[in-house]
Amino acid sequence: MAYLVSLVPVSVLIGIGMLVVFRRVSNPAAIARAKSRMAAHVYEMRLFPDEPVLIWSAQWGLLRANIRYIGLMLAPALVMSIPLLAVLSALEGYYGVAPLPVGQASIVTVQLKTPWRGPAPELRAPEGIAVETPGVRLAGGRQISWRIRASRPASGSLEFRLPGETVEKSIEAAAGPRYLSSRRVSSWMDLLLHPAEAPISSTRVDWIQVRYPGNTIDAMGLQVSWLVWLLVISMITAIVLKRRFRVTF
Repeated sequence: MAYLVSLVPVSVLIGIGMLVVFRRVSNPAAIARAKSRMAAHVYEMRLFPDEPVLIWSAQWGLLRANIRYIGLMLAPALVMSIPLLAVLSALEGYYGVAPLPVGQASIVTVQLKTPWRGPAPELRAPEGIAVETPGVRLAGGRQISWRIRASRPASGSLEFRLPGETVEKSIEAAAGPRYLSSRRVSSWMDLLLHPAEAPISSTRVDWIQVRYPGNTIDAMGLQVSWLVWLLVISMITAIVLKRRFRVTF
């Protein structure tokens, strides 16, 4: 329930942000005309069920009105997509994943920019987290994975020791809500999807990932993804406040 309580104001703000974008970018008059035309063509099909020519004309008109409506909705959707993607990526680290459970194994993977030759890099974990296996090469030698296990609550950094450099990745094995970084990346483009940690400054390492368990929000007898709750609450907010913002959709 604590997750849902904190998610509600965030979802409301996202719903209001959607309304602001629609008010600035969309064409309410054109959207209203497209919706009126769709309704008119539907009524036309109901009024003249025995007139094949009129039915065909109404169906064709309905299709054109639908295409027009989707085109009008596309502009605000595209404007919202990039900032919304960044916001959702940031929220995923808090609502979408949970810390490593004590006693449960997980996998840590390093993606390299080129195939690795020679012995696997050394992985060192903070106290309370054991590295149970040596590094295993995958994907033609570009990926190296280890199995780890938390013996008690722990917080710190994994250290990947390569010849001439050490690359770190945060890790959490603790109870309660935490802001987690599932993947640390080197590319600034990937940082849009994984913004929780600073980018890796390495010529060899592309990304490092800890396989955290997925998290769900349990409220009112429902246990579903946080994205479902956010979508429902933000859409309810948008529907309730659309007249106040003079928005049509």
